[in-house]
Amino acid sequence: MEFRSQLKEIRKARGMTQKDVYLRLQVSPNCYASWEQGRTEPDIASIKKLCEIFGVSADYLLGIEDE
Repeated sequence: MEFRSQLKEIRKARGMTQKDVYLRLQVSPNCYASWEQGRTEPDIASIKKLCEIFGVSADYLLGIEDE
């Protein structure tokens, strides 16, 4: 699964809105939306924060392994 699809799926499975996530990450709404749309990808520090927010491994978030 592509990163953007995985990100959106995990967020929805956790019952979170995009706003919930971008506020916790302290990034702009456009920045986060562009990740879910596949226009850009987060840096490593943001990936780490996403993993902490969602309670998943980086491998799972990046689609390298199944949950």
